[in-house]
Amino acid sequence: MPRYAYEWLSGQDLTFLLAENENAPMNVAAVGVFEAGPMRRDDGGLHMERFLESMQAILHRIPRYRQRLVFSPLENRPVWVDDRHFELRFHARHAALPKPGSLAQLKDFAAWVLSRQLDRARPLWEAWLVEGVEGGAQFALITKVHHCMIDGAAGSDLIQIMLSPSPRPDVDAPAPYTPRPTPGPFELAVEEVMRGGARIATAARVLVGTARDPKGARERTQVRAASLAKLASYALRPASATPLNGPVGPHRQLDWLTMPLDDLLELRKVLGCSLNDVVLATVAGAVRRYLMHRRADPALLDFRVSAPVNMRKPSERGRLGNRVSSWIVPLPIAEKDPLKRLGQIRDETSRLKRSDAAAGLDSLFSLADWLPPRVLASAVGLAEGPANLIVTNVPGPNFPLYLCGAKLLGMYPLVPLLPRTGLGIALFSYDGRLCWGFAVDRDLVPDVAAFVRSVRDAFEELRTAAVSHVFRKPVVGAAPRAEAPAPHAGDAVVPLRASRSRTSDEDIAQR
Repeated sequence: MPRYAYEWLSGQDLTFLLAENENAPMNVAAVGVFEAGPMRRDDGGLHMERFLESMQAILHRIPRYRQRLVFSPLENRPVWVDDRHFELRFHARHAALPKPGSLAQLKDFAAWVLSRQLDRARPLWEAWLVEGVEGGAQFALITKVHHCMIDGAAGSDLIQIMLSPSPRPDVDAPAPYTPRPTPGPFELAVEEVMRGGARIATAARVLVGTARDPKGARERTQVRAASLAKLASYALRPASATPLNGPVGPHRQLDWLTMPLDDLLELRKVLGCSLNDVVLATVAGAVRRYLMHRRADPALLDFRVSAPVNMRKPSERGRLGNRVSSWIVPLPIAEKDPLKRLGQIRDETSRLKRSDAAAGLDSLFSLADWLPPRVLASAVGLAEGPANLIVTNVPGPNFPLYLCGAKLLGMYPLVPLLPRTGLGIALFSYDGRLCWGFAVDRDLVPDVAAFVRSVRDAFEELRTAAVSHVFRKPVVGAAPRAEAPAPHAGDAVVPLRASRSRTSDEDIAQR
C-alpha cells in the first residue's frame, strides 16, 4: 500500500478553479423543495440529526466530499488529498426562514448562499437544510459544489446518491473513514517530474498511432480542426452586446419555473425534434420578448447560447469531475414565427451533431492537461466567451426521490455565470416535471421574474402555434399573446387559459 495517496486535477477541472474570482464564484448549485413529512419535529422544526446521519452514511460513496486541495511546489498545480480534519457539521448546515417562509424568501436566501465563495482550505461543498418553508409544511435543501468537482451529469448522479428512491426514513450505518497520509512537497515535486515524462511518452504513442493509421488520424484531425476553426470564428467575432451582458458583479438573484415534462415531450414528437430543441426554441422566444422589454431590437443582434454537451463514456458514469464540452448555438431571436425559430434551431443542432462540433472545445480542454497552471490562468483570464448566456439541460430520474422519508417536490439547478454573462439557465427533469433554474447578476438583470414570465409565455406561444399547425386552424381560447414587451416585475400577470405550465411557486405551494 502506498505511503500517501492523492489525485491531480484534470486540465478541465483546473480551468474552473482558475476562472473563479470574488465576483464570479464557480458554484454549481441546486435547490430542492421537499414535503416536511417525517423530517418535521413536533415543535415544527426539522430533524437535523437525521440529515447528518443520512449524509454520514453516503460519504464513502463520494470520496471527494472528504478531500481538500493542496498545491505542488514546482508548477503550483492542485491535487486532491484526504482531509485529516474533516468535519461534517462545517459543510452540512442548518438554517430557518423567518415567517411566513415564502418561496420568495427561500430564493433570496439561496441567492445569498450561491453568492459566497467556498473555503479552499476545506472540501469544496456545502449543503444547507432550510426549515420554515411555506409555514413549515415544506423544507429546502440547498447544495453547493465547486465546478472543479462536478459538471451537470456528475451533479445529477450526486443528487441520486444523496437522496433515495425509497420513502423509508431509515439510513445505513456509516462506513469507517481513515484518511490517507498527505504527500509532502518532495513527493509532489518528484511526481511532477514523472508526469512531465509521462506526457512525452503519451505524445510518442500518439505519433506512433498516427503512423499506423494515417487515414483515420487525418479524418479525426480534420473534424477537430473544423470544429476549432468554427469556435475560433465565434471568439474572434464576439456575440452582440445586450442588456444581459456586461461586467458581472458579486450579487445574485434566483428564480425558477416548473413545467409538466409531458408537454415538452408531446411537442418534441409533433414537431419532429429533440427535447433540447424545444428548450432552446423556448429560450429564443423568451430572449426575444425580454430584450424588447429592455428596449433592445432583436433584429440587430447576433445572440448565441453555450449549450454544454456531456462527453462521458458509459464506463465513466458516476465519476465526479468535469467531462463536458459545449456547442455554440446562434438563437434566431429576430424571427417572429415560433415554428420557424424552432426549425432554424433544429437545423443548427442537427448540423452540430453531424459535424461533431463538441470535439473542438474538447480538444482545447485536452490541451489544458499539458499547460502549466500559470499559462492556463492567463488563457482563462483572456477568455470572454463567445456566447451571451449558458443553457444546460440535464436529465434526471423519472421517479420520486426522498430525503429521510421526505418527498422531493422539485429540484432547481443553478449554474455559475460565464464572464460578462448576466444570466445562466439550467434545467433538470424529475418525476414528470421539467425544473428550470435561473441565476442572474442582480445588477445586469434586475427583473429576473420578468424573464421567467417570458419563458412561460414563449413556451405557450410555441405550443399554440404547433397545435394550430397540426390542425390547420386556430385554437379557440389559446391564441398567443400579441408580441409586446414583457411586463415589469410587480405588474399583474394574466394567466393563459391554455397553459398547463405553472411557476414553481404555484406548483409547489398547492401540493
